[in-house]
Amino acid sequence: MGIPLFRFSHLRRLLLPRTPIMRFYQTRLVSQQESRLEDAGPLACHLASRSVIRFRGPDTIKFLQGLLTNDIRPLVDIGRGGDWNTSFSSSSASYLTAPNSPFQSPSPRYAALLTPQGRFLYDLFLYRPPLPEQKLNQSGTGPGPREQEEAFTLHADVDASILDEILVCFRKYKLRSKVDIENVSEEFSCWQRFGGKLSENEQIQETEAAAVGWGGNVDQSSMSSIHGSEEGWQWHRDPRLECLGFRGIFPSNIIPPLVEADKEADEQHFLLWRIERGVPEGSTEIPKCEAIPLEYNLEGLNAISFDKGCYVGQELVARTHHRGVIRKRLLPLIFTDDFGKELAQEVSPGSEVVDKDSKKKVGTVNTALGSRGMGLLKLEAALKQPSTLAIKDKTDVRVKAFRPEWWPSEWTQLQELQSVAD
Repeated sequence: MGIPLFRFSHLRRLLLPRTPIMRFYQTRLVSQQESRLEDAGPLACHLASRSVIRFRGPDTIKFLQGLLTNDIRPLVDIGRGGDWNTSFSSSSASYLTAPNSPFQSPSPRYAALLTPQGRFLYDLFLYRPPLPEQKLNQSGTGPGPREQEEAFTLHADVDASILDEILVCFRKYKLRSKVDIENVSEEFSCWQRFGGKLSENEQIQETEAAAVGWGGNVDQSSMSSIHGSEEGWQWHRDPRLECLGFRGIFPSNIIPPLVEADKEADEQHFLLWRIERGVPEGSTEIPKCEAIPLEYNLEGLNAISFDKGCYVGQELVARTHHRGVIRKRLLPLIFTDDFGKELAQEVSPGSEVVDKDSKKKVGTVNTALGSRGMGLLKLEAALKQPSTLAIKDKTDVRVKAFRPEWWPSEWTQLQELQSVAD
């Protein structure tokens, strides 16, 4: 029996402990359910595989700017008072222009922390929380009260399975920086809105998402959602790719705006949505201390800035980028039999992908769910047509690798030229 697309998962979370992340990889999905995601939407799910930590203090921006792969200065309104190298308070930047103008907060930033050798450690989504005067008051008729000046704050959406390890790592780098690093996963939760029909209503969804907070567009159809929370938190476009929909951090004691309590999707459906588009997330899908960021397509996912200045592990990333040749990349996969029928639960993470004819190793599967997966493969062999890929010791399981639509054309130009020459 298949897993229903919607469940009463908000109630289930209150009664049962959170599901470990690895259970998502063991859940059975059949091809019929996979195809339903393209026709469904918008879907929303609570991301139990992610937790929230808080960076707070006048050195927050300077501290993170020197560690992470992306430029996080856009999270500060530099045009209202100065230089990002100086200390910031919450009042030094404001995104509220006038009571009746659209509410605007800075878009979240996706970034990674690397080892000094340039290997992947952790990924995180950074959010600038709304200021009190940017939230609705209790009655929903105006802005919230302006509180006393608080230290500059950022929230980060991180991998829940290694939360304690992440906190220890950031605190190790803290030294004398004036920044507090706290676990606030009991107070806040991570959510995602996605689905095939979401992109069809792209402009409408953007308007609705921007309508949460004082100064937002007056949208009567979504006023009930807005009044459902006086917190002022809102959805943001996923900073990686438009096709991933919207992402946000919300207080744990509420259901986010635009989400019906009895129609929350299971997180495994978003996992499948990402797998089909070749988008990894977290230190399980991007192997910690092993993965080279550019091989896992992090530059295409807007996680890397090549002109921000120095950060931990920058040398390997810059050298690989400027060399311009990346022979292996993470690709979405489909597992089938010899007749093209999709095979579910036949492949596990860690399985080797080989060329069925030459028996040479082409790569490794790092994520598998049902008949879909992702793997780090040599591009020349993976994109060769007709495909001759198979799972080692399971040659009756064929592997189809394909180029995601969002990939820049230059990533495969070398392989295409070689194919023409052959």
